[in-house]
Amino acid sequence: MDLLKIMENRRSVRNYTGETIPEEKIDKILKAGLLSASGRSKKPWEFIVVKNKDTLLKLSKCRVGSAKMLEGANCAIVVIADTDLTDVWIEDCSIAMANMHLMADSLGIGSCWIQGRLREAESGESTESYLRGILKFPDNYKLEAILSLGLTYNHPNPHKSDELPFKKIHKEIF
Repeated sequence: MDLLKIMENRRSVRNYTGETIPEEKIDKILKAGLLSASGRSKKPWEFIVVKNKDTLLKLSKCRVGSAKMLEGANCAIVVIADTDLTDVWIEDCSIAMANMHLMADSLGIGSCWIQGRLREAESGESTESYLRGILKFPDNYKLEAILSLGLTYNHPNPHKSDELPFKKIHKEIF
């Protein structure tokens, strides 16, 4: 499958079968993150892989109304960054998240990007603070997002190229 086809096929998936994802597929998803471009090649990201069902259940409460899919996920990858390394950590982590999201779909693994930065947990504290309490990452690391992973019941239909908003493309001037 070529890259554009992978991008057309990629959809957010929030319902999972509960079946175990083969370890080699999780490794490929993580490698896709590690291969991501970053400003000045600083690679500020760190990935926390969570498979423990009790921890996934706790993580499902990290966002008001937006992380419930973690209850049924087989795995989650929490993406954080060492903010001492670079001031463009948000962009760098976003690239890593996007690459892992695409790789997951290309391997037949459902995934969903759960935004964490600047969001609130069900407890009322920030999503970052809530997750730091569970996952114990250092204070100089900031949260970007979580990628939920699981095998899908049915993959949503791909995006259609003829439905893309081409009017958003401007050539030479706005």
